[in-house]
Amino acid sequence: MTTGARLYESNCIACHQQDAAGIPGVYPSLVESPVVIGDPKSLTLWVVKGVRPAALPAGRYATLMPQFGWLKPDEAAALLTYVRSSFGNHAPAVDTETVARALDEPP
Repeated sequence: MTTGARLYESNCIACHQQDAAGIPGVYPSLVESPVVIGDPKSLTLWVVKGVRPAALPAGRYATLMPQFGWLKPDEAAALLTYVRSSFGNHAPAVDTETVARALDEPP
């Protein structure tokens, strides 16, 4: 099992489910999500710092995305790459440098 898959299974499955389809009206699907397959900087800031991406409409879900600020850049890159390339998603990988730059820049 890859690091990204392990991190998804231990941190994301409870909300987004095994198939990443989420729970309608409660937790969003990650399948073909514009946030997931879009700008890796926005996705990084959303997952790690809780900065809501502009591509995500406000008010669709009553729940909040927990912040995963404890992830090291290489772990965040592995998790984001896994989500972007699994569940029918076909977005490019996210590398550690992209994550580190995103976290160092103001949102």
